[in-house]
Amino acid sequence: MVGQIIDGKAIATKKKRELSQTVDGLKKEGVTPGLAVILVGNDPASQTYVRNKQKACVEIGMHSELIQYDETITEEFLLNTIAELNEDKNIHGILVQLPLPNHINPNKVIKSIDPRKDVDGFHPYNVGKLVIGEESFVPCTPLGIIEMLEEIGFDLTGKHAVVIGRSTIVGKPMGQLLLNKNATVTYCHSKTKDLPSITRQADLLISAIGQPYEITADYVKEGAVVIDVGMNRNEHGKLCGDVLFDEVKQKASYITPVPGGVGPMTITMLLANTVKAAKL
Repeated sequence: MVGQIIDGKAIATKKKRELSQTVDGLKKEGVTPGLAVILVGNDPASQTYVRNKQKACVEIGMHSELIQYDETITEEFLLNTIAELNEDKNIHGILVQLPLPNHINPNKVIKSIDPRKDVDGFHPYNVGKLVIGEESFVPCTPLGIIEMLEEIGFDLTGKHAVVIGRSTIVGKPMGQLLLNKNATVTYCHSKTKDLPSITRQADLLISAIGQPYEITADYVKEGAVVIDVGMNRNEHGKLCGDVLFDEVKQKASYITPVPGGVGPMTITMLLANTVKAAKL
């Protein structure tokens, strides 16, 4: 068996076409979905992400604002900016690019965003709604993975899904989304004993550990669907995932590449959340 590649770039392009039509419809009703992105400091990776987000907004006809500050700004100043955006009727989604400088508390910042504009899905209000199975804003990477699984027709009901990683951005919300769709979910992490013995039970294996090529064929059950969330650099500086792709694709039924897998879906689901906020 050689696994079929889940082309995140193609799925994202299809989704953006659908979103563009929705945006056109909203504009006819006098509403232009607006996203404000706040960038603090000069982190190169953050700057790249923000540029890609702005470009994607323009592609589907959304309004986009970049608010950029020096890393020396105070926490109070940033919170005041968010308070103003909460009241701005032209802004439907607010995203504060992480990480923030050490003197600014990220949890305090996230909690200051109006939950109705929390298009990252990090506010405790939206996290709580996700846990109890109510409609909410969901973090973009897990939401994009669900979209990819739906695209290949993978029915999660009764399947054993193993999620490696327990971050609040990917691992925890990912597992909850899968649980809400009737999968049996196992969380694994850095303290898990004999990780391969658990991952080999997975019908669906999702790796978000941030370790280049950590997941080899020995971790994978024959015919499993493998989703690689890792965005790492190998010893040659080349972008790579957590999964040893060429080896694992010989056992998987479906597999995501890096780049071109989960990455394009993350930004697309940010757009989807902002359009959803505008509709609401």
